[in-house]
This record gives sequence, structure tokens and C-alpha cells, in this order.
Amino acid sequence: MSSFNKVILMGNLTRDPEVRHSQGGMAIVKFGLAVNRRFQDGDGNWKDEPTFVDITMFGKRGEAFMRFHTKGKQAFVEGTLRLDNWADKESGQKRSKLYVVADNWEFVGSSGGGGGGDHGSDGDGRQARSSPGAYEPAVEVDDTPF
Repeated sequence: MSSFNKVILMGNLTRDPEVRHSQGGMAIVKFGLAVNRRFQDGDGNWKDEPTFVDITMFGKRGEAFMRFHTKGKQAFVEGTLRLDNWADKESGQKRSKLYVVADNWEFVGSSGGGGGGDHGSDGDGRQARSSPGAYEPAVEVDDTPF
């Protein structure tokens, strides 16, 4: 039987990313992400229901993520679900944790909000048009390098 394990999330960091290193020196970056589910209740009022997701990212990709993201910033991550099982050391009870192992991330949000990625757009994802009289360098056909 086939299976597919892919998670795509966009939300806000609930805490600053924390880094540890494995014995081999690989970075292990962990952070929390709050993702809202927006829905209408029975009275027609819009409600937001947050879901808090733990994310783990490895290696250079995780270190790069840490440089640009702090608590409260928007983040977009792609990855897979992972389930860890273990026995509690004190009680011996079986424990488990479901989390996301992120393997990719993208900038989202405005540059002022620290997310970046929206440079040159008018806020809704479309490219901003320059205003009349704005400086636009003239490019001659002979100036093209190819």
C-alpha cells in the first residue's frame, strides 16, 4: 500500500529557535509554530483556533533559518511528520510525540516584519508598478550581455 507524508505549514514562531549539536557536529534546530484554523461558528462569527506544532530542522538549513527568524515572526516550512515513542524514565509509562521534521523553508511576510520575501510587491503578491517619473535606467539592446 502506498503512503504519502508531506506537511506544509505557515504560521508564527511561538519561541526563538534553539540549537543543539549532535556528537557529529550537525546542528539540530527546534522551534514552535502557531498555525490558525479560521472558521465560522454557528452564529456566523469568524473564529481562529490555533494549533501549536513543534518543528525540528537539521544542518545548515536549520542554522540559516535561525539567522532570520525569532519569536513572533512568520515562517513557511515544508517537511514530514515524525512520531517518536519512548518510556518515561521515572514512571515507565509509554510516551509519544508527533512533530514535523522540516526540510525546506521560505521567507514570508513583509521585510519590516523580518520575514522578507515580499520585496517589490504591493502587499498582495503582485509586482508593484513604478510611479510616473520614477527612475528607470535605460537599457540599450547593445548593453545586453547575452
